[in-house]
Amino acid sequence: MSEDTNDLKNLLGELVSSAHRVTRLAATATDDSRSPAVWRTLSALRAYGPIRLGDLARLSRVTQPTMTKIVRGLDDLDWIKRIVDVDDKRAWLIAVTPKGDAALDGWRDTLAAALLPYFHDLPSEDRAALRRSIEILDERASVSDPSVLEGAIA
Repeated sequence: MSEDTNDLKNLLGELVSSAHRVTRLAATATDDSRSPAVWRTLSALRAYGPIRLGDLARLSRVTQPTMTKIVRGLDDLDWIKRIVDVDDKRAWLIAVTPKGDAALDGWRDTLAAALLPYFHDLPSEDRAALRRSIEILDERASVSDPSVLEGAIA
């Protein structure tokens, strides 16, 4: 592995760790008692849904029985809906509802408000760096097959 590739690998590892620390910081500053898996599930549904239960469990990093419980709870809140899979009439797809979207937006607003005291004094160039970082992460995370990226590592 080249020195440049190793440096990038280390940087990406630090990025993930920092993102987890910021998420934990925000979550502990709020009084939300819901499992983080609930919010990961709604986020996954917003990004990838409608989707099958097994795929949703994989994306949310929980077992299928755990996802079944999460989906049941989200269904009770009217935050998700089940749709017949047109490719397999025996299967269901799970989709987020407008009420679920609103709950996810509210949760993100709450987290952002909890983080505001830590970041309110960022200078404009650092805010621009954060915006650009988000653009890069969203762009790269939306690629399902990393080999399509120029210069991808096998």
